[in-house]
Amino acid sequence: MVASPEPDRTDTLTDWLVLTRVPGVGSVTLQRLLDTFAGAREILNAADGQLRSCGLNAPAIAALKQPDQAAIDRDLEWCAQDNNRIITCRDPEYPPLLLEIPGPPPLLYVHGNVDVLCRMQLAMVGSRNPTPGGVRTATDFAAHLARAGLVITSGLALGIDAASHIGALEAGQPTIAVMGTGLDRVYPGSHRELAHRIAEQGALVSEFPVGSQPRPENFPRRNRIISGLSLGTLVVEAAPRSGSLISARCAADQGREVFAIPGSIHNPLARGCHALIRQGAKLVETAGDVVDELGALALAGTLQEVAGPAAIEAPILDPEYATLLDAIGFDPVPVDVLVATCGLTPAEVSSMLLQLELRGIVASSPGGLYNRLK
Repeated sequence: MVASPEPDRTDTLTDWLVLTRVPGVGSVTLQRLLDTFAGAREILNAADGQLRSCGLNAPAIAALKQPDQAAIDRDLEWCAQDNNRIITCRDPEYPPLLLEIPGPPPLLYVHGNVDVLCRMQLAMVGSRNPTPGGVRTATDFAAHLARAGLVITSGLALGIDAASHIGALEAGQPTIAVMGTGLDRVYPGSHRELAHRIAEQGALVSEFPVGSQPRPENFPRRNRIISGLSLGTLVVEAAPRSGSLISARCAADQGREVFAIPGSIHNPLARGCHALIRQGAKLVETAGDVVDELGALALAGTLQEVAGPAAIEAPILDPEYATLLDAIGFDPVPVDVLVATCGLTPAEVSSMLLQLELRGIVASSPGGLYNRLK
C-alpha cells in the first residue's frame, strides 16, 4: 500500500471549502484525491490529467477551477459566528475514530463544543414512532450510560433519537446530534429548543454545508457518521425496515459493536432488534451490559461501572388498582380484556386507567391498548 503524502500545512479553510463543494464528488473520491496529493491546495493546482486519473470528470474539474464563491462565503460567514467551527480531516480536533471509516467526511461543521467529538461515544438510535415504554427505556439508558462516561450520539430525529439526547442532558452530560442538513437550520423544526440545549452541553455536527436542505439521501450518509464517531451502536426499538437498522449495518461494516434491546414478541417495533440479535448483535438488558462489553476500552479510558437503569420500585396502590395493574402486564392489552379479567365495569376500568396513566404507571397505545411501565 502506497503511503499518503505528507499533509500540506499551507492549506486554508477556503481551499477545503472549494474542494468539498465540487458537485458529484463524494467522500470516497475526495479520499482518493487526498491519498494522491498533499492537501486541498495541491489538488486545486493539479493539472486536468492528474485530476482525471483520480476519477474527476470534466464538469467536476471545471467546478474545481471556478468555484461557487457566494456559497463559500456563506460557509465562512457561518464559521465566523460564536461557537461555530469547520474542521478538516487533517485537523487535530477531527475525531480519530471517524477517520477509520471508509470515506470519512473531509469537513465537519460543528456548533458547540468541538472537544466532545474526541471523547468515547455510544450511538443510540431507534424508531421515530416508539412506544411509551421505548421512550422511557431510551431516556433511562442514555442517562445511565452518559453518567458512566460515554457521550451519547444520535441524529436529533423524532422518537428514540430525541429521548436519547434528553436522557443524557437530564443526567447533566454532553450529547452529540449529527444532522442531515446544514447547521443553519434544525430538522425537524419542533426540535429547535432541544438542539439549543444540545449545543450548550455538547455539539451539533454535520458534513453538509450551510444551506443544505433535509433531502432523503442525506440521512443514510448522516447515519454512517453517527456510527463512525462511536465505539458501538445501541438500537432501542426498530421495525424490520427501520432506518435505524442502516446505522446498525454501518456500525457492523465499520467494525464497531452493535447492541440491541429485545422487546415483547407482540410489539412490531421489537422485531428489528430481534433480527439484529439473530444476526449477532449483543442482547442488552441493562446499561451495565453495554459497559461490560466495552470492558477493554473502559479500562483504557474513563468508563465507569454501572448497574444499568435504576431499579423501578413497585408502586404502592389500593387493592383494586393493584389487581388491575397485575392484569395489564408489560405487553399491550385491550380494555375489554381487562374488564373481563378484573370483574370491574368498563367505566371503572377507564377511570382507573386514566389515573394510572397520569401517574406514569401505565401507557396507552393506538387501538385502545394499555401496558404497564412500572
